[in-house]
Amino acid sequence: MAALRPLVTSPALLALNNAHAVELSWLELERFAHMVAMAFFARQVGLDDGFLLTFDQDAAYDSVNFLWLKARYDRFVYVDRIVVAAHARGRGLAGEFYTALFEAAAKAGHTRIVCEVNSDPPNLASDAFHEKLGFEPIGEASLDGGKKTVRYLMRAV
Repeated sequence: MAALRPLVTSPALLALNNAHAVELSWLELERFAHMVAMAFFARQVGLDDGFLLTFDQDAAYDSVNFLWLKARYDRFVYVDRIVVAAHARGRGLAGEFYTALFEAAAKAGHTRIVCEVNSDPPNLASDAFHEKLGFEPIGEASLDGGKKTVRYLMRAV
């Protein structure tokens, strides 16, 4: 089992995020630090093995995906981004991040975890992973003037 610890903004994790900007969106260090500061649950493994960043419904977050969910649900935990570096894959880190998140969400009285996954361009690995965890589709949206489409997913805690 990996040693999950609180997420600390660093150039290494920013580089990991930005290497996956198509799936996650590009960040500058200041924005990343602001997001971590307002997170509901944010964890990392190692210096750059991976991280998870989530928000609850009370976050002052301006993401179009977060706002789509906030317009539909009074209470939730939103998975904004999860990424595992190529050198750390195959160790079950993504599953460990989610297990820890489910426990924290339940302890805080949340009943649903929500996220989005790109459907165009497709993110088949993320689709399969979330389906395996029991996430189900709850909607979709076209973003960036039709350049990107996402599916919104939910799982009961």
